[in-house]
Amino acid sequence: MNPQQIMDKIKNHTPDVLGNENFSKYAVLLPLIRKDGETHVLFEVRSYDLRRQPGEICFPGGRIDRTDENARHTALRETQEELGISPKEISDVFPLDYLVSPFGMIVYTFAGEVQPSVDFRLNPAEVDHVFTVPLRFFLETDPKVYRIHFQARPEADFPFDLIAGGENYDWRTREMDEYFYLYEDKVIWGLTARIITHFIEVLR
Repeated sequence: MNPQQIMDKIKNHTPDVLGNENFSKYAVLLPLIRKDGETHVLFEVRSYDLRRQPGEICFPGGRIDRTDENARHTALRETQEELGISPKEISDVFPLDYLVSPFGMIVYTFAGEVQPSVDFRLNPAEVDHVFTVPLRFFLETDPKVYRIHFQARPEADFPFDLIAGGENYDWRTREMDEYFYLYEDKVIWGLTARIITHFIEVLR
């Protein structure tokens, strides 16, 4: 490969997250809806029959399929499948920041406004029920913050003999903030709380 070929390859490369092909990709919608004269945030409670995270509070969303046009399309499709509403009943859909998770996921997040007159037809296989929280609550309430620690654990056959320091190598540890919002009898935490926290930062 000559120098010109190398430069052409670099010039035509579109930058992305390093290792992007190894990440599972998801899209999530943060739904806003007018209720009682003010803006509310709409949440789902996951079906108690689900294998993963049954009964937890979340936003509509799911894995990006190959047939999806883009992440925005995924967020609207998943919202339609879970809440039984048409994408035409959701307006002003705008992207928020995307999250590269330490658990091997890239999550693209969007905010959109659901028409207040919408008739929800929940998918019972995925959603137990929905509820709303006034946006004002999140603007006025800071989340409780707790810390999670991640530590490298090499496999038994890791080639310590090939790296400086060997078995005494000083692995870096990582800390991640975990956010909790407590509203009435609801506990909103995890990715959902992280998205809310970011959304409030954007509004402020």
